[in-house]
Amino acid sequence: MSESTTITAPPQQPQRIRGLEMPWNRVLGSTEGPASAARALGPWHPQEFLAECVEIVPEAGGMLTFLFRRVDGAPLAFRPGQYLNISFPVNGEDQDPADRSYSLSSSPTKPWTFDVTVKRDPKGLVSPWVHENVGPGTVLEMLGPVGAFHLPDVDRRARYLLLAAGAGITPIMSMLRTIHSLPGQADVVVLYHGAAPGAFAFHQELAYIATVDSRVKVFYSLGDRGTYEGWEGLTGRMTTAMLDEVAPDANGRQVYACGPEGYLNNVSELLAAVGVDDTSIHMEYFSGDRQTRMEYRAEVALAGDIAEEIAEEIADSAEDYYDNQPAAFGIYEPGYDAEGPLESEGLPLEAADPAMSEPEAPEAQAEETLDTDGPDISAFETVGTGSLTMSFVRTGLNVLINPEEKILGIAQQAGVRIGANCQEGMCGSCKVVKLSGDVDMNHQGGIRAREIDAGKFLPCCSTAQTDLVIDA
Repeated sequence: MSESTTITAPPQQPQRIRGLEMPWNRVLGSTEGPASAARALGPWHPQEFLAECVEIVPEAGGMLTFLFRRVDGAPLAFRPGQYLNISFPVNGEDQDPADRSYSLSSSPTKPWTFDVTVKRDPKGLVSPWVHENVGPGTVLEMLGPVGAFHLPDVDRRARYLLLAAGAGITPIMSMLRTIHSLPGQADVVVLYHGAAPGAFAFHQELAYIATVDSRVKVFYSLGDRGTYEGWEGLTGRMTTAMLDEVAPDANGRQVYACGPEGYLNNVSELLAAVGVDDTSIHMEYFSGDRQTRMEYRAEVALAGDIAEEIAEEIADSAEDYYDNQPAAFGIYEPGYDAEGPLESEGLPLEAADPAMSEPEAPEAQAEETLDTDGPDISAFETVGTGSLTMSFVRTGLNVLINPEEKILGIAQQAGVRIGANCQEGMCGSCKVVKLSGDVDMNHQGGIRAREIDAGKFLPCCSTAQTDLVIDA
């Protein structure tokens, strides 16, 4: 004898509250009761911390996802789309680490662990080392969260077009996972460009989300590198026709796009062609030629009245973050001794494979200093105009500058070679050593406190207060 079961189909559309709100938003104005504990999850400002890798997940497209947890036991608070600056001891523990920025691909609604997805670049210095050396038990030094490329804390409309190419899917994945985990009305279209059918990272999860979440639609395109039998998705580089096909109402959406510079340059032109306003476009460049100051302007425009209401509270929370925290949640404040932050009490840190190396967190290295018989800066050629002098000892050049001028731009105009990416004090790529003199630096998390103590600074966001001698 068998029993039959009748399955009743659920309603086509669930009933939802209006818009999306990040889980930490309501505690911005809360100072009493249990809600104050949620301040530990508020992404107020970048922090320096150690994190242990606990799992590795292979992804398509030559990527690996590294699952981390903070060594001090605290949650990692961040906004979906932000990134971390990570120090990798690629040249050994006795050498300065190489700093790289990687987007978080996980959702901040699951803050006790966090994901960083790294695509291997065979020609790169860091990513091959990461793929070959970082594993369960590896501890790395990190700084973050950093970045203005992220979803707003509150959005009453929540209509998004998410565009990604290649590794640019990582911050987009953080956004999509966050939206999927939150209640509320939303309308999300994802368009993901890849090089081949097997090159789309997270494709299984993307398919699952699109299947179970009626708010999300996902489209794929292979670009123009070739044709593949059986491929049912879109083909070719992005065009206005493709945008009209996946999101005919693109000019009514907030657009978040991430990928190589050429891809984003094309996206920018096409979005303008279909009528998307500049204030609705947010881009994260994975290459170094574009500045991110447009992202900040867009972020300010997006925040609007909400930013005005909560800006003061956010600043206060950043200043006395630990002081205002309830005693019951003291776990979120790391303990310190003479050696630095203490580890949380829990399982010992050990690699799953005893043969696997376990590099400890990089320690500050002694900085190079000039010999007493170094170059005579008074003999350098002097260029430019200004009331202060910057002496670049490696270049052999004195550059005049005024106190209100940013150091990086003046130095580059004079021919001093200093690497630069974001030019907003976020990425740390322009970091140099100041041998003498004082600067006023207004950075966005791109430099660590120990590096500042060692004499390093970011010329992109610094002005000269006195004459300077710089090791560049």
